[in-house]
Amino acid sequence: VQLQASGGGLVQAGGSLRLSCAASGRTPFSRYALGWFRQAPGKEREFVATINWSGGTTYYADSVKGRFTISRDNAKNTVYLQMNSLKPEDTAVYYCAADSNLATILRGNGMDSWGKGTLVTVSS
Repeated sequence: VQLQASGGGLVQAGGSLRLSCAASGRTPFSRYALGWFRQAPGKEREFVATINWSGGTTYYADSVKGRFTISRDNAKNTVYLQMNSLKPEDTAVYYCAADSNLATILRGNGMDSWGKGTLVTVSS
């Protein structure tokens, strides 16, 4: 599956953004668990959120819990990340990833597919 993230930009602290990640490919989108990761300048890539094939199971990093919401629309082959109450420390390049196994995404490596990132900058 090929992934393309979009929706990043510049926002003030306390603001909101919604990221989208559109998928294309031969394997049905609904067969994949999906995740969002981010990498801030000078830091390691970190897990943000993941969602299973149906959307019925989600997990979040503690740093974003209660502020970010991951969702998916299998009819549109798209996964979303709604980000509210943004903080300057949320500034990073955000990437989406897909894998047939949710546990792989939770581990943070070995995913089937990665998309190109989208930059989110939160000003104080």
